[in-house]
Amino acid sequence: MLDKVVIANRGEIALRVLRACKELGIKTVAVHSKADESLMHVHLADESVCIGPNSPSDSYLNIPAIISAAEVTDASAIHPGYGFLSENADFAEQVERSGFTFIGPSSDVIRLMGDKVSAIKAMQKAGVPTVPGSDGPLDDNHERTLEIARKIGYPVIIKAAGGGGGRGMRVVHRENALINAVGLTSAEAKAAFNNGTVYLEKFLENPRHVEVQVLADGHGNAIHLGDRDCSLQRRHQKVIEEAPAPGISEDKRATVAAACTRACKDLGYRGAGTFEFLYEDGEFYFIEMNTRVQVEHPVTELISGIDIVKEQLLIASGLPLSVTQEDIILKGHAFECRINAEDPKTFMPSPGTVDQFHAPGGNGIRVDSHLYNGYRIPPYYDSLIAKIISYGPDRHTALMRMRNALDEAVIDGIRTNIPLHQDLVTDPQFQKGGVSIHYLEKKLEQ
Repeated sequence: MLDKVVIANRGEIALRVLRACKELGIKTVAVHSKADESLMHVHLADESVCIGPNSPSDSYLNIPAIISAAEVTDASAIHPGYGFLSENADFAEQVERSGFTFIGPSSDVIRLMGDKVSAIKAMQKAGVPTVPGSDGPLDDNHERTLEIARKIGYPVIIKAAGGGGGRGMRVVHRENALINAVGLTSAEAKAAFNNGTVYLEKFLENPRHVEVQVLADGHGNAIHLGDRDCSLQRRHQKVIEEAPAPGISEDKRATVAAACTRACKDLGYRGAGTFEFLYEDGEFYFIEMNTRVQVEHPVTELISGIDIVKEQLLIASGLPLSVTQEDIILKGHAFECRINAEDPKTFMPSPGTVDQFHAPGGNGIRVDSHLYNGYRIPPYYDSLIAKIISYGPDRHTALMRMRNALDEAVIDGIRTNIPLHQDLVTDPQFQKGGVSIHYLEKKLEQ
């Protein structure tokens, strides 16, 4: 078992990792910026190290500072959480070369899956369904590019191989605009990601976002924990997630999940991971793999009974998976609302002091948050401050419990997006289930 873990993150996910470590008897080191001295997990950790000033580039993205913190505290491993350096292959490689355990997949796998072109090729080899497209990078052969687009049909989308988070993409509806769009996207990708490689795919006009959670131990064992629907998004950022995804046949679920576990075995994958798909007209299309724990992992934990972060720690300790696929029985339904410190109408960040924080409760309610009365939310980082998660034996019960929880939640002193969530959980189309990734933005426009 790992004896001491550096938690290379902040906020609710840092507290979540700390709790899992304590449950397993693992000592913890909280690294933090100057602005984050008052974070909950910093107070609760066995040791804490300030790794830099307020700016993320000088602290949470400062690789030498994080590795130095592991060295001076004699830690054995580093958990990256999500965001920041969690999918940075260079960081994982430097952690490994410095003699520490990176709690996640190998740097080679992170690098492979971080490049969308190589990831698609790996998925095709494993039999994971992918979006019809160029099956590789586009080159200077304009006629070849035009022919590919004609074959799959317009509209098409140009994507940066090194992109992510909704950046590095351009939709093209007409042939006479294609070549110029390829050049523009490549130039933007080179500037943003230092990688000008782009590829082409069929643009799905009204899909849902459905993802499959996997765990693999690097010893040839891999399992899935079902799927999630993350279609309620604004500017490619998820707002509400649920598990399982509603309205998908069990045969389709089983087929795509089996393909994902097969891909994990082919890759020699280690740790937690998520296969993200677009789902339209009854078909799954792979878009990318996240090689880390997801913000929305709690909904899967509630329907599966598996502690995903604990499994990450056990796998990183060199142990095999604690369960087999046959042990996994998915029951009930769960929702997660991401609570952000932002104006619910303008979406402008709302940092400041939390005068009063009251977490909702009751049957089937879980709250993951680092807030407490008097905590000051700094303006330097992501605005996520809490996750309210509801569980019920069925979708309707879970949704009603979420409605109650949102009504009970109190976060005074700042503005939050709770009013937006209260509107969404009573929205007739969302209550039916199965809205597309464009639904929320269209609703907000109206």
